[in-house]
Amino acid sequence: MPDSRVRTLNSRLPKSARVLDLFGKKLYFKGMKSIVSEKGQVTIPKACRDRLGLHAGSVLDFEARDGKLVAVKRQPEDVFRKWRGKGRLPGGLSVDRYLDKVRG
Repeated sequence: MPDSRVRTLNSRLPKSARVLDLFGKKLYFKGMKSIVSEKGQVTIPKACRDRLGLHAGSVLDFEARDGKLVAVKRQPEDVFRKWRGKGRLPGGLSVDRYLDKVRG
């Protein structure tokens, strides 16, 4: 879309609704909406998903705060972090030598 058309579209909107994405290429409105389905599901707008790095399988924590629904992206835990570097092989062998020894 040429810059002049974006400026024309922007000038017709109230100031509170004039918001461009980070790269200034697409026109997004502050009030993106989503409708709750019968199952209680909502679709997160693509602009929000892209900006927050959300993809299929992302885990969100929800909280009701001051009449607003707040979702926070949960960072995946590394369940092995506390064990990294703790394991020692018998006799101080390298992994390859230990595997050769136990496999015969």
